[in-house]
Amino acid sequence: MSDVVETRYRVTGMDCGSCAAKVQTAVSRLPGVAAVAVSAANGTMTVTHPPGAAALPALRQSLTALGYDLAPLDAPPAGAAERSHDHAHGHDQGHGAAEGDAPWWRTRKGLLTLACGAALAAAYAIGQLVPATETGAFLVALAIGLVPIARRAFAAARAGTPFSIEMLMTIAAVGAVLIGATEEAAMVVFLFLVGELLEGVAAGRARASIRSLSNLVPKTALVERNGETREVAADTLAVGAVILVRPGDRIAADGVVVDGRAAVDESPVTGESVPVQKAPGDTVFAGAIVTDAVLRVRVTATAADNTIARVVRLVEEAQDAKAPTERLIDRFARWYTPAVVAVAAVVAVAPPLLLGAAWGEWIYKGLALLLIGCPCALVISTPAAIAAALSAGARHGLLVKGGAVLETLGTIKHAALDKTGTLTEGKPRVTDLFAVGRSERQVLSMAAALETGSNHPLALAILSRAKAEGAPVPPAADVTALPGEGLSGRLGGETLFLGSARAAAARVTLPVELSGRVEKFEQDGKTVAVLIAGATVAGLIAMRDEPRPDARAGLRALEAAGIAPVMLTGDNPRTAAAIAGDLGIAVHGGLMPEDKQRIVRELQANGGAVAKIGDGINDAPALAAADVGIAMGGGTDVALETADAAVLHGRVMDVARLVALSRAATANIRQNILVALGLKAVFLVTTIAGITGLWPAILADTGATVLVTANAMRLLAWRM
Repeated sequence: MSDVVETRYRVTGMDCGSCAAKVQTAVSRLPGVAAVAVSAANGTMTVTHPPGAAALPALRQSLTALGYDLAPLDAPPAGAAERSHDHAHGHDQGHGAAEGDAPWWRTRKGLLTLACGAALAAAYAIGQLVPATETGAFLVALAIGLVPIARRAFAAARAGTPFSIEMLMTIAAVGAVLIGATEEAAMVVFLFLVGELLEGVAAGRARASIRSLSNLVPKTALVERNGETREVAADTLAVGAVILVRPGDRIAADGVVVDGRAAVDESPVTGESVPVQKAPGDTVFAGAIVTDAVLRVRVTATAADNTIARVVRLVEEAQDAKAPTERLIDRFARWYTPAVVAVAAVVAVAPPLLLGAAWGEWIYKGLALLLIGCPCALVISTPAAIAAALSAGARHGLLVKGGAVLETLGTIKHAALDKTGTLTEGKPRVTDLFAVGRSERQVLSMAAALETGSNHPLALAILSRAKAEGAPVPPAADVTALPGEGLSGRLGGETLFLGSARAAAARVTLPVELSGRVEKFEQDGKTVAVLIAGATVAGLIAMRDEPRPDARAGLRALEAAGIAPVMLTGDNPRTAAAIAGDLGIAVHGGLMPEDKQRIVRELQANGGAVAKIGDGINDAPALAAADVGIAMGGGTDVALETADAAVLHGRVMDVARLVALSRAATANIRQNILVALGLKAVFLVTTIAGITGLWPAILADTGATVLVTANAMRLLAWRM
C-alpha cells in the first residue's frame, strides 16, 4: 500500500446516507481508484489512488452527472489524511464550499425547486384561464423538475445504483402521465424537490455545528520578535514563538503562559463556565478568551495540532465510523427498495390480470407504492442522530470516537475509576496544620523555608499553602537533603529538621499525644511531616491528594444511572480505603496494571459492560480490556489515542454526562426508526386501500426524512 496516496474532496449536495452510497458506488468503479471512503456527515470523500491517477476531471464528470459538486480539500499528495483534515476548515473557499455555504436559494437544488414551483403556479393559472392548454402547461412544469432528476437517475443506474430514489421518482412521474394524472405528477416532482432541499438545509446545519468549533481560533496573532510585535496569520505560527494576547482577544494557539496573570474564559473550548486564573507555566488553549490582562504565551502546538483542530478531527473521524445500528439499517435498505419495487409491480399488474380490476386505478396505486420505496429517512435515522450527539458532546468537552462507542456507553453497568488524577486532583494538598508552642503560620513559614527550591510534590504542597496564607518564607541556611528521612537546615540561629514521623522519632521523643495524632492522620491516608526546632517538636503538617470537588456528586450520578462505580488504584490500600470511605465507593488498592486488567475482566464476567476511567498512562491494559476506555484529563495530554472517549475537564460528573448523552442519542435513533418505518407502513396500507394517492406517498418519504433529520438536530441543543 506504500505506493498509493489519499486525496480528500468536499462533495456538495450529498445530504443523506443513500446519496453517500451512490457516490461511493460510482467513484469506486472509476479506473485507478483503489479505495473510496465517503462521509455524508461531513460532506467529504477520501479517494485512495496511485500517485498521479484519480484525475479530477473524471471524478468531477461522474459526480456532476449524479448532481453533486466536487472540490479538492487542498490536500498535499503525501500523508494527506493527516494534514488535509485541517485544511478542510481553513481553506473552505474552494469551488465546493461556495455552493455548500451559499444560502439555500442560491444553490443548484434551490434554483431548480423555485423554477419548478413557479412553472407549477403558472400552469395552474393558465389552466384556469385556458382550460384546453392545461395538460400541456403541466407537462412543461413537470419537465422542468423531472428532466434533471431523470438525468441523475440514469447516471446513477450506469454507475451501479439502479434503484435510486431518482429512478423511482422518474418511473412514478412518467407512469402517472401515461395514466392521465399529469397534474399530480408535476405536483409530486415539486414536493420531491422541496423535500430534497430541506434535507440539504438540515444536513448543512449539522455540519456547520462542528465546523463552527474551528472558527473559534482567530485568523491572526501578534508575534513578538526581537522586541517588536507583528501581526501574522495564526496558521503560520511555529512551535516556540511567543505571542501577545490582549484583554478580550482570543488566544491564537495552544501554549504555555510565559508572562502575565489573567482570568481566561475557556468555555468555547471546554464548556467550563467559570473563567480560570492563569499564571506563568500554565497551559492555555487556542480559542479561549483572555478577559482582564495581557498574557505572553509560548506556542506549543501548530495550528494543525492544537486542541480544537484535534477535537474537530476526532469528531469528523468519529462521524465516519459507522454505528452497529447504522450497519444493520444499511443492510436492510439494500433489499428494502428492490422488495418495494417488486411489491409495487405486483400491485399494479396482479388485480387487473387476475381479478379483472381497472388497470388505471391499480397502476396508480403501484406508482404510489414506488414512491414509498425510498429508504432515505431510514438510512439517515442513525447517522444524523450520531453526528448531532458527537457535536453536542464536543461542545461540552466530551469527546467520543464514533457511533459504536456512543451506543456502548449507554449500556455500561460498571465504572472502574482510577484514583490519582481521576477521582482526586492528582497533587497533594496540606490538609492539617498542628503547631506546638508557636503559631501555625510560624510552623508553615519554617517548613516552607526548608522546602524552597524543591520540586517534590509534598514540598510544592507546603509552598503553595504558605503562599495561599501569605506566610513569609525567610531564606534558610545550610539546607541539606537526608535521603529517606527529610531535610535539615538553619533558620535564625535555630536548627530545623522536617521529615517523616519515623525519622523524627529517632531524633527526639514524640509525646504520646503527638504520636496519637500522627497515627490518626496516617489512618486517614495522609502523609505526615514532623517539624523539629532545636530539640523539640514544633509542629505537624499532614498532606493528602484530595478528591476532586465534584467526585462525590459524580459518583452519585453514576449510581442514579444504574452504574456501579469501583475504585482501582496502585496506591497503598490504607490511603485508598480512606479516600474511598470519604467518597462512599468500593475500592481495590495496591494494584499493578495487570491486576486492574484482571478486575475489569472479572466485572465483565459478572455481566454488563465495563467502562474504565483513567488518565491513560499506566492504565493502558485496563483501558484496552474494558468495553469503553474513557480518558480523563486536562485537555492536551489526555491519552486520546488509546481511549475510546475523553472528558477534557477532568470532572467526575462528566462520566455520567457521557452516559446520559449516549442514552439520549439511542432514544433519538429509536424514535427516528419508528417515524421512518411507521409512516411508510401507514401509507403502504392506505395506498393499497385506495385512501391516499401520489401526493401523500411522496410526503411520506420526504416528510419522514425531514422529520427524522429535525428530530436528530434536537440533540445539538443537548444539556444535562
